[in-house]
Amino acid sequence: MFGTIVTFVQSQDITPPPKDVPPPTPIRLPQCNPQVPDEPEGERPPSLVRFLQQLQRPNELDESHFAALGVHVHTNAPAEDVVPDPSFLPSRSDWDGIDLDEARRRDETFRLPLSNGKLSPEARVYLERRTELSIPNQLAFRTVRRIKPEPGKQPARLGNCYEFFRQLELMAAFWDDTSLPPPSSESQEDNTPPLPPRPGQGGEASATTTTTGAAPESNARSTAGADADANAEAKPKALEQVTYRTNVGSQMPAEFRHNAVAAFVKLVAYDFGCNVVPPRVEPRLQLLSPPSPHPKSKSKSKAAPSPQVASYFPSGCVFLARAPQTREAARAGLVEGPIAAVSARNTTGFASPAEARVDFGRELVAALITAQHRAREGKPERRFGEGKWWATEKRWGGGEGGPIGREVDGDPVVGDKDAGSASSDSEGSQSSSASGSSSSSSGSGGHQQGGGGRTLPIPMRGQPLNKKPRKNLSIYDSYRMVRLPSTTWDRKTRYAAIGKTKGADYDDVFVLSSLFHHFCVLRVRVPNRLLDVLGGEPEDAPAEGESPGRGRSWGKLEMWRSKWFDLFIVEDRLEAMRLLWGMMAWVMRKEEGNGEGEDVAMKNA
Repeated sequence: MFGTIVTFVQSQDITPPPKDVPPPTPIRLPQCNPQVPDEPEGERPPSLVRFLQQLQRPNELDESHFAALGVHVHTNAPAEDVVPDPSFLPSRSDWDGIDLDEARRRDETFRLPLSNGKLSPEARVYLERRTELSIPNQLAFRTVRRIKPEPGKQPARLGNCYEFFRQLELMAAFWDDTSLPPPSSESQEDNTPPLPPRPGQGGEASATTTTTGAAPESNARSTAGADADANAEAKPKALEQVTYRTNVGSQMPAEFRHNAVAAFVKLVAYDFGCNVVPPRVEPRLQLLSPPSPHPKSKSKSKAAPSPQVASYFPSGCVFLARAPQTREAARAGLVEGPIAAVSARNTTGFASPAEARVDFGRELVAALITAQHRAREGKPERRFGEGKWWATEKRWGGGEGGPIGREVDGDPVVGDKDAGSASSDSEGSQSSSASGSSSSSSGSGGHQQGGGGRTLPIPMRGQPLNKKPRKNLSIYDSYRMVRLPSTTWDRKTRYAAIGKTKGADYDDVFVLSSLFHHFCVLRVRVPNRLLDVLGGEPEDAPAEGESPGRGRSWGKLEMWRSKWFDLFIVEDRLEAMRLLWGMMAWVMRKEEGNGEGEDVAMKNA
């Protein structure tokens, strides 16, 4: 019954190259690599949080803010430097030309115990991912678009990489496939129409020229054809292009890049028991200024501390989290972590250093947000304003409360859920009292004439039939409530610092960054002291040997950035997959004595 539909879907033809295609969007990756000198230059700001809270617009971000944080970036770091322990990285050259039997024999040394009580994926899985990602783009796009393979060839089997290639095929409509050679000038000249023949001087001369020039022209064509056949046999046949760019990259929807990066990350993370999940609460970098003496106070002993100011920097990143171990928790949508942040940005223009600084600031904010979320393990939520009078006591202009606004005049409040029933009851009582006195003057119509010629509505008991009870509070009722600000903690996230080194005073946080059709991995070493300072604690005095006003109590914020991998190029995405595999193996490792994923012995069981 549905056989004709399947045949119709699979029988797609290759479309010719489009004409009048706009010029491609130039790819210029941002270059912002702050470096911390060994000896700090100048005095640092008195308060890091208050200095960051002065930022109002993204273009106000400059090098002084990175210097205040102590950011130090290592660019183009190899995979052995991005992963803290290089032993978790798979070898780079031992996977070419091996079969599944050889891969299974490597499981004894390849598979490692994980923190969720399981073992890391088999070597067979890693070999399959390499094989699937090594498929040329145009062959994969044929399978995605359901185009018949070339005669004598089998269709490419994408397997688990089907979703990744499907998203990459959507991106190929906005970006040129960099795995293909650039179009040569000869092919462009071949597409140009030939010039018309020159008109002859006379009939006989033109006929003589035509007949005498026919034989040399045919010989030249035959010689050129033989040379072309020899070159074709010497060179391998190029793949037939099935996808062409039709738009500019700056107009590509942002979800295309996000979906492609998420599909690429899931190829590795899903086998480790992790997944890319969107946050239910907007990710925010929380900043709380430290309490400080009032600037107008003269004596330090009697100085009243100024109120703490809370602010935040939002981010559009998503998180890589670990799936729970119980089936009930998984069905409830609970996740554990986060493990890393995934930041795919839609910016395509980095002409000025200011734009590069803004993009680097977004990566840095995503890393600090992830570190703050991981530091919530075992801590209760402390909402800003908890226990303060302005979040618990009613106050309207300093008075004891009472009617405000339209409540004073007695007018019905727009959005009040009780206004309709109260007005209907009052009008119904008035109409019922007036009906007894003026019943003789009214006719059999639906309305009655009251005093002054005013028409009274038909009395009704209770609410009208078309008025449904309100399930939530109205806007006015919600405004009248005095309560704390909204929570910033996700109720379905079990915050945990998975993979953090025990006893260390820092946390290695990973950010999976993406721009254009490129991908890179960042490792940020966030000191615990920096998180305490961002949370409102006062900054300590400088360490021994440092002059006052120069040192930082947390040291520096060190970052390792890998090279930018082009997802269109096979070699780049294979190396990116290797780096992702090593990162997941290190983060999900099982440390001795951590107790994660093990059964707990119950007393009196």
